[in-house]
Amino acid sequence: MGRAFEFRKERKFKRWAAMSKTFTRIGKEIAMSVKAGGPDPDSNARLRAIIQNAKTANMPKATVDAAIKRATDKDASNFDEVAYEGYGPFGVAILIETATDNTTRTVANIRSFFNKFSGTLGTQGSLDFVFERQGHFTIKNTGKINVEELEFELIDSGLAEIEADDEEIFISTKFVDFGSMQKKLEEKGFEILSAEKVREALSHKEVTEEQRETINKLVEKFEEDDDVQQVFTNMS
Repeated sequence: MGRAFEFRKERKFKRWAAMSKTFTRIGKEIAMSVKAGGPDPDSNARLRAIIQNAKTANMPKATVDAAIKRATDKDASNFDEVAYEGYGPFGVAILIETATDNTTRTVANIRSFFNKFSGTLGTQGSLDFVFERQGHFTIKNTGKINVEELEFELIDSGLAEIEADDEEIFISTKFVDFGSMQKKLEEKGFEILSAEKVREALSHKEVTEEQRETINKLVEKFEEDDDVQQVFTNMS
């Protein structure tokens, strides 16, 4: 089992450990998906994926239904998806994805966190050469799935990588292939445990354990902000 696979699982569980923050994040994703594609998950693939993520994170169905209902209200808040990029201490690249109804507030908070840790907020697109957008899916491993055969079947849907353990099968695609991969997995009847659009570092910055602790503290500051959805670094 690859170390990257284990790290992804560790990162996912750590992010989902803070349930109140997770529910807020998912609630915003529901609101944005409903605004974009309507409240019916049968006709809104993005909403279907988010509902499955909510289920895996143990978000109560009543809470999900309430979030969908709120999003259909004409007075519901509109959230903009904005990515902020910069460098933390020790030259570590950091990309922060946000969903905000007040970009002035959000950018001020993001800049203040960078400044407190001697980092710098960069311009949009400045880290395009550091991070690549990908789609990540996790499906339940029933024990009856032939991973080698599945790999062959998913190639035409944009498969980039597949790894498995006794409980889960991890699948990654290019960002542009997210929709086709979701459709393929749904058609084959797999139980999709999570479906996420992420940023994977193309190169990594080596750091000491002490430096890692400092970077992790900065990442935690970002993640505590209500406007922040996901944080990515190129720390090794």
